[in-house]
Amino acid sequence: MPIDIVTLLGALAGTASTISFAPQAWKVIKSRQTADLSLRMYLITVTSFALWLAYGISLGEWPLIVSNGLCLLMSGFILVMKLAPQKVKHEIADTVDPAARD
Repeated sequence: MPIDIVTLLGALAGTASTISFAPQAWKVIKSRQTADLSLRMYLITVTSFALWLAYGISLGEWPLIVSNGLCLLMSGFILVMKLAPQKVKHEIADTVDPAARD
């Protein structure tokens, strides 16, 4: 069954949104620093992705479900790193990227 243009647009938008969080998440892993990140912004972002995910699930729309689920995971990871004490940030980052250990 061919994908219609609206579904394709949704998939592309979701892919772009998902990819946009990857550089920030990787920077947090590499630097282990989150002081310059806005806690309020990430609280709102995580909440919005959770709501978008719930909306996508209720509609059964896979582009909304997949993209917002992945964005929720990445923004949630960044939020956890923002809230975690420095020792925990190092432990998490060391687990994800052992080559970058101090």
